[in-house]
Formats: sequence, C-alpha cells, structure tokens
Amino acid sequence: MYRHILAAIDGSDTSARAFETAVQLARESGAELQPLYVVDVPLMVYDAPGYDPGVVRDAFLKESKHLADDALARMKHDSVHGAPRIIETNPVGGDFDVAHCILHAATDLKADLVVMGTHGRRGIRRLVLGSVAERFLRIAECPVLMISAHGVPEVATDTVGAVESDKSSTCAAERLPTA
Repeated sequence: MYRHILAAIDGSDTSARAFETAVQLARESGAELQPLYVVDVPLMVYDAPGYDPGVVRDAFLKESKHLADDALARMKHDSVHGAPRIIETNPVGGDFDVAHCILHAATDLKADLVVMGTHGRRGIRRLVLGSVAERFLRIAECPVLMISAHGVPEVATDTVGAVESDKSSTCAAERLPTA
C-alpha cells in the first residue's frame, strides 16, 4: 500500500493526532515513516531592532529536536522504521516557505503519502493566518491525508487502501474490502 510516509509535525495537538495516524498507517503497511519539523523563523524577526534572530532560531531548533526525539521513541515503540528530519525555511529569498519545505522533503523521501494536521480555521482567522496545510495541498505531488483538529481520527487499513472515520461523527466509515 504505502512505502514512504511523511508526517508534518509542529508540536500542536492537531499535528500529534496526524502523527499518530501516520504511525498507525506505517505500522500496518510496513512503510518507512519520516516525521518532519520545519523550523520557520519569520522574516520580521530579522528586521526587528533589539532582537537576535539566532536566539529565536535556537529556540525553534531546541523544540524541533525535542519533538523529533519524541517521534522517534514512538516509532521505535511501535516498530515503525524511519527517522525524523528537521529542515529550515529560507527567509531571505527563494520559495522556501513551510509548504515548499514540506514539498521538497516529500520529494526527497519519494513519499507516496503526506499526513498532516489542519486546524480548520474559517472566516477572517483563515484569511489573516492562512493555512500551511492548504498551501501544501495546492502544490503537493502525492496524496495528502489531512487530519482535522475536530474529532479524533480512526484509520482502518487493509491491502487495498485506507479509510478515515471521525469518532465524533454519527456515521461510520466501512473498511475497504480485501483483494
């Protein structure tokens, strides 16, 4: 089914749910899993007087290392193969925003699936804050499984494919038939 799965992690509850889904899919399909943390130091930090962007960057790198270590421990616990990766955006030129960094990492991994959380913002919050998940979905070159901030996903897999069901939903998804 899947051979290489990339899971975008950022420390949020939503990305933790997405990572759990990715671990389950990787375990059940025997796929390699790569948790990915993108260090994104906003450009405004570089231009702000009195701020040292190195301090901000170091804090993000420390958080990313902690999350990567936790992800690797969880993968080992579930006998899932793979290794975390930490990459940085390029705030000074290029198209290396978070979405493009995820795209480049998925390409490097030859991912057949990217799993990521989406916060489900609507209205003005979505307009102002934007959505990494939405931007990535527009440029993705492989299937993307979005895990909502609302509800806890349950994934049923077999040799044919995967179906996500939301436990808070009133209707249930059925398992795909086996070949």
